[in-house]
Amino acid sequence: MTNSELLQYCMNKPGAEQTVHSNWKATQIKVADVMYAMVHDVEQRPAVSLKGSPDLADLLREQHKDVFPSAHLNKAHWSTLYLDGSLPDSQIYYLVDASYQQALSLLPEQVRQQYVR
Repeated sequence: MTNSELLQYCMNKPGAEQTVHSNWKATQIKVADVMYAMVHDVEQRPAVSLKGSPDLADLLREQHKDVFPSAHLNKAHWSTLYLDGSLPDSQIYYLVDASYQQALSLLPEQVRQQYVR
């Protein structure tokens, strides 16, 4: 999977907006100003940083050498994973969906309802 393919998947979510964080050379994907993905390169490899529960983050890091704590984000909740590594595309898409749902859950109910299909 490439950064472009993942970015396209992220941007298909209701309310998705992208901004560029120039200091980190990363594209941040947000819903109503809550970030749920950051697409970037790490060590010249395509990668994405996603939010998840600390338990899920620990489990993924234990099971996959291509998942590790995010450098610029809360390491308990945010994991970075290589897109060209050992995780299958289907699992990456699942983790994007879970991160998006977590971002939605942080929004006020009235705002969240705008993005529920």
